[in-house]
Amino acid sequence: MKLLTHNMLSSNIKGVTNGFPLLIEVEKAMEKTVDFNPDFIKNLFPKIEWKALVGASRTLGYADLPEDAEAAASMLDSPDFLQKLHHALLEIHLEEGALVCPETGRKFPVNKGIPNMLLHEDEV
Repeated sequence: MKLLTHNMLSSNIKGVTNGFPLLIEVEKAMEKTVDFNPDFIKNLFPKIEWKALVGASRTLGYADLPEDAEAAASMLDSPDFLQKLHHALLEIHLEEGALVCPETGRKFPVNKGIPNMLLHEDEV
């Protein structure tokens, strides 16, 4: 699961008001090379929840993104920064582990890079 995907997922358990961002429990992470497209990354930037991305990338051992979204926005003309953002969003993968609802602690397993976000009957 790419961190781009993680940035768009939330817990939809009935009654949960704070289901984003999902916490990450890592069993296995890996890197996969993806072609770099700077225009795609620039256009994607406004859609990213920055604090969640930074937290997720640090959980997976990648600390090359600035903490502050405004600082990141000011670097969108830097090819080096765009490459780092590309790497965080598209090349770092959670292969095995879990996504955890921040409110309930419910774990959603991630197997072979695929998050299982299906709810139990009592959670719908």
